[in-house]
Amino acid sequence: MTLQVKKFGGSSVATPEKIRHIAERILASKQPTDRIVVVVSAMGDSTDDLMALAKQCTHKAYGRELDMLLTTGEQVSIALLAMTFIELGQPAISFTGQQAGIQTSRSYGKGRILDINPERVFTALNEGNIVIVAGFQGLADNGDMVTLGRGGSDTTAVALAGALQADVCEIFTDVDGVYTADPRVVPQAFKMKEITYGEMLEMARLGAGVMQPRAVEMGSRYRVPIHVRSTFTETEGTMIQEEYNMEGKQAAIRGVAHDTNVAKVTVLGVDNRPGVAHMIFSYLAKANIDVDMIVQSIRESDDSKTDIVFTIAESDFPQAQEVLEVFKRDHGIKDILYATDVAKVSVVGAGMLGTPGVAADMFGAFADGNINIQIISTSEISISCLIDERDAEKAVALIHARFLESTDAAQ
Repeated sequence: MTLQVKKFGGSSVATPEKIRHIAERILASKQPTDRIVVVVSAMGDSTDDLMALAKQCTHKAYGRELDMLLTTGEQVSIALLAMTFIELGQPAISFTGQQAGIQTSRSYGKGRILDINPERVFTALNEGNIVIVAGFQGLADNGDMVTLGRGGSDTTAVALAGALQADVCEIFTDVDGVYTADPRVVPQAFKMKEITYGEMLEMARLGAGVMQPRAVEMGSRYRVPIHVRSTFTETEGTMIQEEYNMEGKQAAIRGVAHDTNVAKVTVLGVDNRPGVAHMIFSYLAKANIDVDMIVQSIRESDDSKTDIVFTIAESDFPQAQEVLEVFKRDHGIKDILYATDVAKVSVVGAGMLGTPGVAADMFGAFADGNINIQIISTSEISISCLIDERDAEKAVALIHARFLESTDAAQ
């Protein structure tokens, strides 16, 4: 007997025919004693369609009301899938995030799962039901529906798997696993059989769209093995877990990620004194805007002033600009410059610890492509560079060729 959580994305439930295919696939592999929870996203492009409807009514971001609108997409999917199971002779019941006991922060559009009380899910499973849960949503302590951001259904599935102490969490998607780079950009990219939580978290955080970073965090926290695999084939995918099962030397670099959802902000002429950086980033934090790469430089001609450069998600740019212009006015800042034609390219691999020359090789690949680097940031298992957006795909291909195409990193 196993307890399994299976997540299916929007493309997997885009039509009634695809919904029936999912139901039949689950039932074909289900053992009599298996208990199954299915997490689904909204059908196809439903979320984008709802966003478009909102934009026809307003150009402002009304967070609470937008979340009220967007949470309806998943409710359609869960009800249709439950009906399909019942039609096929399998008892099933659908739950919204609220009904499944998912409690979130009040950060509309970017909610974080704070706790899960899965009592109602357990009851339904014990009654013989397959339980279908709406991804991407939960309930804040003030009673409001809150969405979890793009890819939030992954987080729902992994968090539920942790709360239920599931044996495995399967993430079904339109790709058949985690690749060493985006195969649409690098045709030579290959699927990894396994990857650690730490490496996958860095890959996701730095732009690999196959998993949401918070979902990987949840997997690591609860030690839930995550199997990323295709909806449309029976092929084994990629296991995300604590450590490698296979013996043998691992490559220093496991993957190359890139992110074009990036904006660069340059704050000019800031007083070079304690507390100024705190003020700038506090303004952004209060608006729930994440900051990534940060560089501060003192001007040689005037060491009483400094410039601060940092990056944010381009999707946060309109709100960030509004907040920063208020800061500029309140604190007499000389000027703030903005750029959205940038991208972040990164290499990731736990093997780079204690492996000299990784940075030199990466910068050599940029040099080969005549690509200029604007900002560099590092962690223990990653190196990221901010470059012009027009050079992003060329950079990924060059780096992948240098680090991965002559290795057995997929093994």
